[in-house]
Amino acid sequence: MLNLSLESTPSQRQRSDVLNVGFDAAEQTWEVIVKYSGSLASLTEAGMVVEPLLAGYAIVTLPQSLIPVLTAAAEVEFVEMPKNLLNGLYEARRASCILPLTGSGVGSAPNSTVPVNGLSGQGILVAVLDSGIDYYLSDFRNPDGSTRIAFLWDQTLDAAALVRSFAPDIAAASEDAPAGRPGPPEGFSIGTEFSAAQINEALAAGSRDAAFRLLPSLDRSGHGTTVAAIAAGSNANPALRGVAPNAQLLIVKLANLPTGFPRTTELMRGVTWALNRARQMGMPLALNISFGNSYGPHDGSSLLSRFLDNAAESGRTVICVGSGNEGAASGHTSGRLKPGDRQTLELVAADYQRALSIQLWKNFTDRFAITLITPSGQEIPVQFAQINRQDILTSQTEILIYAGQPSPYSVQQEIFFDLLPTDSYIEAGIWKIRLEAQQIVSGEYQLYLPGQETRTAGTRFVRPTPELTLTVPSTASKVITVGASQPVYEAYADFSGRGAPVSLENETVFVNTKPDLVAPGVDLLVPASGGGTQRVSGTSFSTPLVTGTAALLMEWGIVSGNDRYLYGEKMKAYLRRGAQPLRGEENYPNERVGYGQLCAAKSIPY
Repeated sequence: MLNLSLESTPSQRQRSDVLNVGFDAAEQTWEVIVKYSGSLASLTEAGMVVEPLLAGYAIVTLPQSLIPVLTAAAEVEFVEMPKNLLNGLYEARRASCILPLTGSGVGSAPNSTVPVNGLSGQGILVAVLDSGIDYYLSDFRNPDGSTRIAFLWDQTLDAAALVRSFAPDIAAASEDAPAGRPGPPEGFSIGTEFSAAQINEALAAGSRDAAFRLLPSLDRSGHGTTVAAIAAGSNANPALRGVAPNAQLLIVKLANLPTGFPRTTELMRGVTWALNRARQMGMPLALNISFGNSYGPHDGSSLLSRFLDNAAESGRTVICVGSGNEGAASGHTSGRLKPGDRQTLELVAADYQRALSIQLWKNFTDRFAITLITPSGQEIPVQFAQINRQDILTSQTEILIYAGQPSPYSVQQEIFFDLLPTDSYIEAGIWKIRLEAQQIVSGEYQLYLPGQETRTAGTRFVRPTPELTLTVPSTASKVITVGASQPVYEAYADFSGRGAPVSLENETVFVNTKPDLVAPGVDLLVPASGGGTQRVSGTSFSTPLVTGTAALLMEWGIVSGNDRYLYGEKMKAYLRRGAQPLRGEENYPNERVGYGQLCAAKSIPY
C-alpha cells in the first residue's frame, strides 16, 4: 500500500480512503512505522523526526523526498504505512462469573491471604486506549471525589494552543504549581498529558462546564467512556458498576483525524506510553484495545501485531484486544484453487460507494492469473511479470492495482486494488475477480474489503466467508483476543470476528486458537458519557469485561502475593481454562468462541 501511495498522484490519494493515511498535506510529510536494529541517529541527522517506541520499533516523520534515504538505511529492517482503526452491565458481570469475586459472600482460595470475593482491582492499572473519557463522571472517582485517573494523555490537544486559548489561567500558573504546565508526555511530541493533580484541580472548579474550561479533554463519541466504565467504573448503582472499580486508570485519547478514525501509529504511541507509566509507577498493567481494522495479513505478521506481541512481554502486562465486528459483515471471502481450476468471485458495489479497496492475499509460491471485471463487462488482467503497478481508467472509476511482494515476516503476497471515483462515486453493480490456476502449491486465497463502518450499506461479497474475520491487531499471538457472546441465549454473537477453523486430531491440538474466549457483548446496559445510561453491542464492549477480570486476577495473584507471575500468557491460560461452554458449540477451542465464555470465578487458580 505504501508503494502504491508513493507512486500515486495527489488527486488519486485524495480520492482514496486509504492512500493518504499517514500523509500530512499541510507539512508535506509522511508518518511511517519502522522496524529497526541499532541506532537511528543517521536518520535524525538526515532531517527526519524519530520517535523510538519499544522492542526495536519507531515512528518516523519525514518529507517524501527522504523515503529512499530511510529505506536504504542499514539499521532499517522494514517500513510500513499506518492504517486507520475502526471502532445491561450487571447481567454481563453475572454471566461472566465476575460477581463471586467481587461480592460480599464468604470464601477464599486455599493458602490465600485475601478472600477471593473481595477483589476490586486495587493496586492494578487499567489502561484504556480509545476516544477519551468523561473524567467528570463519578464512575471514575474515589469516595472522596478525587479522580482515579492516574494520567490522561489527550493526543488531540495541542499543549501550546491549550495554554493560549483554552485555559489561559493555566498559562499564568507558576512552573512549580502542583498541577504543572500542560505538555506532551516525556519522549513524545503530540498532545497533552494531564496528571491526577491537574484533573483534581478541574474537578474542584465547581461545575462540569468550569472543569472542562480548565481541562478541555472531551470524549465526543462516548465510546472510550463506556469502555472504561465497563472495565473499571465505580458507579454507585451496583447494576452499572464496572468489573474492577478500585483500579487506577491510564487513559489515552487517540488522535482523531479528519476521517474520524485514529491511526495505528497513535495506538502504538499509546501502548508505549502506558507501559512506560506502569513501569514508573511500579504497578501491574491490564491494557484494553477495542479498535481494529481489516487491512493486512490476518496471520499475525503485520508490524502492529508483532509490536503488540513484544509489548505483551514487557513488564507485568496483560493486553486484551477485541476481535472486531466483521463476522457477519460480508467483507471477507476465501477459497482454494486446485490445478486447472478457474473461479469467479463476485462483490456488490452499492450505489453511492465513494471509494473501495480490495485486498487479495495468497501464498507467494502459487501463481494465479487474476482478472478484474467491471460491472459494465470490461476485463482488466493483473500484470505480474512486467510491472508491479497498473492504472486503468473506466467511465466512472479509476482503478489502481499493485502486486506486492512477501515481507520479511510473511510468505503471503498481496494484490491490492483501489477503486477511485472519477466524479463522486465508483461504478455500482457486480464487480468480479476471476482467478485461474497456473502453478499451485497450496492454492488458498483470502479477499478482504474495508471494515463495514467505512463501506456503504450493501457493499459486500456475494458469497462471503465468516471465518478469518478477526480484525488487526486482534490477530497478534500474545494478546488475549476477545469475541462477543449473546448473554440472554448464552450463545455466540454472529457479528463477532472469527478466527481460522480449528482441526482437532485425537482430541489434542497445540495451535494458537483465536479468539481466545468470548464475553457478553450484546445489548449491555452501561453508563454513558455526560451521565445516564445507554444500550451497546459489539466486541468493543465485551473486551473490557475481560480486561477488568484480568485486573481482578492480577490483584489476587500479584498484589496479594498468591501468584507473582499471573500476567502475560499465564493469564491467558487461566482465562481459557476457566471459560464455560455456550449453547450450540460442540468442540473447543473453535474459531467462533475459542475456549468458551469468560467465567472469572473458574479462572482464578485455586
